[in-house]
Amino acid sequence: QVQLVESGGGLVQTGGSLRLSCVASGSIISDSLVGWYRQFPGKEREWVAHILNSGSTHYADSVKGRFTVSRDNAKNTVYLQMNSLKPEDTAVYSCRAVLILGVKISEYWGQGTQVTVSS
Repeated sequence: QVQLVESGGGLVQTGGSLRLSCVASGSIISDSLVGWYRQFPGKEREWVAHILNSGSTHYADSVKGRFTVSRDNAKNTVYLQMNSLKPEDTAVYSCRAVLILGVKISEYWGQGTQVTVSS
């Protein structure tokens, strides 16, 4: 069973930066769509960004120009570089990998990492 583990969260001041990592226990990153999501207290989880196995990236409007998603296939890791952080970015951030092999679709989630941006 593949596991995803996020790290890199923490407390940062407004305008600061953090880099989140999502490490897969198996060699799936290069073949997967990997997305970052965040969940605010008491609200539904929302999509933040994703990177396709082609390397193409897409971002939510709320983070475009501030966040960058990248991938290191050799390390089975996807990163989320977060710059110019705002208090409204405070949330639990999770990664999700979707692996499609023929007709089989597998989905994996990490446990999440807390990001807190102080004003």
